[in-house]
Amino acid sequence: MPSIHAQPDRAVSNIFIWSGFILGTTALLYLAVCTFATRAWFKRRTATAISTPPVTILKPLCGMEPGLYDNLRSFCTQDYPEFQIIFGSQSADDPALDVARTLQHEFPHLDIQIVCEHSIQCGNFKVANLMQMEPYVAFEHLVISDSDIRVGNDYLHHLAGELDQPDAGVVTCLYRGLPAATIWSRLGALHINEWFLPSVLTGRLLGLNDFGFGATLALRRQSLERIGGFKVLADQLADDYMLAKLLREHGLKTVLSDYLVETTVHEPSFASLWQHELRWMRTVRMLQPAGHAFSCMTHTLPATLVAAALAHAHPWAWAMPATAIVLRIIMHRISLHDPESSLWLDLLLLPIRDLLTFAVWAGSYASRHVRWRGRRFAVRRDGYMLELGEERF
Repeated sequence: MPSIHAQPDRAVSNIFIWSGFILGTTALLYLAVCTFATRAWFKRRTATAISTPPVTILKPLCGMEPGLYDNLRSFCTQDYPEFQIIFGSQSADDPALDVARTLQHEFPHLDIQIVCEHSIQCGNFKVANLMQMEPYVAFEHLVISDSDIRVGNDYLHHLAGELDQPDAGVVTCLYRGLPAATIWSRLGALHINEWFLPSVLTGRLLGLNDFGFGATLALRRQSLERIGGFKVLADQLADDYMLAKLLREHGLKTVLSDYLVETTVHEPSFASLWQHELRWMRTVRMLQPAGHAFSCMTHTLPATLVAAALAHAHPWAWAMPATAIVLRIIMHRISLHDPESSLWLDLLLLPIRDLLTFAVWAGSYASRHVRWRGRRFAVRRDGYMLELGEERF
């Protein structure tokens, strides 16, 4: 006679099996869609400019970074009729200003302004920098770009074409990570290239446009004035995201450019990588709590390993993580920047990278505190930040 506990035990077992099946298949489906969206985007055709209005490029600077000269120089070599570049820093001792002055002498025919002031105080030093640079802007069309970004000489031409679109409020660019010499830099670049970039493209495929990236924000000056200028971003941690969000709230579209820029990823240690990614994850959690919670499904290898453990009695269970690895390799080949030098090393790092991304996601729920350029902040749900030591909440 069967035990009276057999039927409840079987029901519990079935719950585990079905939970594992749903978790694993959802994660694999997401990665398959990511692969499709990323492959389709890399076959894109970029926009052609109808007009080429003069442009002001704003480049906030803060300290010396690997590759800074090459990054900034790439903006000076644009194949574009007329543009102005404003380099700004809040410190007269900033070594990045020496690079800006070198470029000023190297390209004497360009309108290159250097602004070094410290008259405006706010939580976000980058925004304070932009506010001090604003009076020197000469043209209606603006391009704001972080100092670690490198572009081709056709960059402005493509942005002008995309900003020509009806109701375009801001044009923003995806970016691909170029690792420095350390293993931590390579792990950081993998995160950008094979988790961040595909997740944005998948959201775009599904009709989502809730983004804005500091790699590039191209907009008209009148649009900036429409939302109240840079000062409305003064104490926002995610100033790039909030700029695009405020423009959308005023009826203007966020356009994801077809142009891919590059960023130098310099992470000298595990602690540096962890703090950088944790700051980013916690910021996303505060601004998009539902989406961030659901993003647990985007960590495909950890999700399929959990699914396989839940349904371990079935032969198909361990096929899920195996399938995840195959799809990750395909994704890696699609997004790979330098096939000759990094393929095999990156393939060895992929499982570590996936598990680390999941760990950072889980760690994002431990606190609202972030570290940014040596300072600690608490972040509210609206993205507003306060430096710790001034006030706690």
